[in-house]
Amino acid sequence: MKANINFQNNLKKISEMQGENVSFEILEYPALNGSKDVESAVMLSFMKDANIKLKQAKVTLRGGSVKLEAGALSFLKGNIEMDNNMGGILGLGKKLLTSKVTGETAFKPRYKGTGEIFLEPSFGHYALIFLENEEIVVDDGLFYACEDSVEVGAYMQKNISATIMGNEGLFQTKLSGRGIVLLEIPVPESEIVKYTLNNETLKVDGNFALLRSRGIEFTVEKSSKSLLSSATSGEGLLNVFRGTGEVWIAPTQQVYNRLRFAGLMGMTNPGGSSNTKV
Repeated sequence: MKANINFQNNLKKISEMQGENVSFEILEYPALNGSKDVESAVMLSFMKDANIKLKQAKVTLRGGSVKLEAGALSFLKGNIEMDNNMGGILGLGKKLLTSKVTGETAFKPRYKGTGEIFLEPSFGHYALIFLENEEIVVDDGLFYACEDSVEVGAYMQKNISATIMGNEGLFQTKLSGRGIVLLEIPVPESEIVKYTLNNETLKVDGNFALLRSRGIEFTVEKSSKSLLSSATSGEGLLNVFRGTGEVWIAPTQQVYNRLRFAGLMGMTNPGGSSNTKV
């Protein structure tokens, strides 16, 4: 007689968000012990010591529907149907244009019905957001999944300085509507600083703002009114967020980038994080 093993019992739930007929969970695996060679065993040992855990997103449908990033599906169970929801010729053209300008995949398959969906396991980090009939702009590549009631589109920069000098391009990914959104973020959510601005200004020396709400204007400006002062301050240009709404920034993202490309030596004399120098 075969044992009926439920692997979910071995996973730790680290976050969740409930909707009316859809729920999202982020699950975490215990230490991986399945290496069959010395090289992978050494790598897994280092990962265990560094507390790097494998995670997996789970979506439970109770008659609801979700959109996923193409290729995100790992496996599913239940009475669930899939379609690409292209929306005819006009819908197809809109999706292709959005894909071209934002870098996101054109087709985000829709799954509807009743059952469980598991997305691809990853050593990355996730954040769950609930949109209440609102609109946010996120960095390209952050979108991972959402309720079908949320629209994924393109947002065109309104300021030429943001387009030319902000390193974000002319278009970014726009998420709008009402429902749950799952983002794949570059750092743990605990390391993200979430500012709520009330007709205020936030200036960032570098490109580590991940998300902003619709009421926030994004520009790139000199750190000082004087060009000479900007040059001598060592800061040059700053990414400026102004207005009323929310902005997410990830200051530690620059630290991980330096560790990856320059090692510990790159941290002894960081020399500022801005990549928008005059």
